[in-house]
Amino acid sequence: MPLPSHPLRKLGFLTIGLFDEADPRAGHESTLEIIELGERLGFDSAWLRHRHLQYGISSPVAVLAAASQRTTRIELGTAVIPLGWENPLRLAEDLATVDLLSGGRLNPGVSVGPPMHFDQVKDALYPDTADAEDFGYDRVSRLLDFVRGKPATDFSGVEGFEVFSDRVQPHAAGLGSRLWYGGGSLRSARWAGEHGMNFLTSSVVKAEESEDFAEIQLSHVRAFRAAHPDGERARVSQGLVVIPTDSATPEQRAKYEAYAEKRTPRTATPHGPARMMFAPDLVGTSAEIAERLYAHAAFREIDEVAFALPFTFEHADYVQILTDLATGLGPALGWRPSAQG
Repeated sequence: MPLPSHPLRKLGFLTIGLFDEADPRAGHESTLEIIELGERLGFDSAWLRHRHLQYGISSPVAVLAAASQRTTRIELGTAVIPLGWENPLRLAEDLATVDLLSGGRLNPGVSVGPPMHFDQVKDALYPDTADAEDFGYDRVSRLLDFVRGKPATDFSGVEGFEVFSDRVQPHAAGLGSRLWYGGGSLRSARWAGEHGMNFLTSSVVKAEESEDFAEIQLSHVRAFRAAHPDGERARVSQGLVVIPTDSATPEQRAKYEAYAEKRTPRTATPHGPARMMFAPDLVGTSAEIAERLYAHAAFREIDEVAFALPFTFEHADYVQILTDLATGLGPALGWRPSAQG
């Protein structure tokens, strides 16, 4: 079995936080309980997906603010906030506020591009400026500048009884080094590296130079680090869908295998004009999954992961999966749980 050059250093998980329209609070509460469980199990990080006009968490920053008050150690991330829905200055204020509330544990991940189904939502989202909006990297650059403390205006000082700042307040020192870019292309990987960000690579990539998922992802990792000022020390987190079955019931195993089997056909070839490729879901015992990961070319060059929880499972399934990740798969990959504190 090929071994990575170093053991897994950081183990995280990613969830979408689904809820029932008739009782949305229960789904949000379940997500918070899962994050609390992750901290008790020693996970290094918990990440939330972002969904708009769907039955998944639409405001991960708000949910992470709540999580920051129910945890003390685990890092809290977003994977990812699509910036096409956001005003970078306002988002910078929210991120800084939550980072301060968490004691410096926030890891915001972002991406660019037009909002999903833009033609259907543009009149609600940008009724006067839809045709003029720029959904490219400039949106990330603005957010980076605001978070890192660059001036947002040329006005500051005292006006009457009010005191004004020329930069975003509050300013969260250190947050600028904990911003992540979620990218699936060589261009995005290089851009993130050139701008000193961290890099989130997931189970979806663009098939630009190959049709082998692991080879494509490896090229992104290497392109990112080649462009980053920190070189090989630049942080990369890999986010595959991983479902260990060590303590699963027979019913759970059958459900997990059926879930993965249904999704497997999409992994065979690139899809659409963008040639998107999907990684296979990894289902099996911790030993079986560890062997498959050790054989994964990109995994062998990273030491951080945020394994994605499947979208549609039940709370009890997530408890079982997280427990097996922390007690079985993580240690099989050389990881040691973080101490509570």
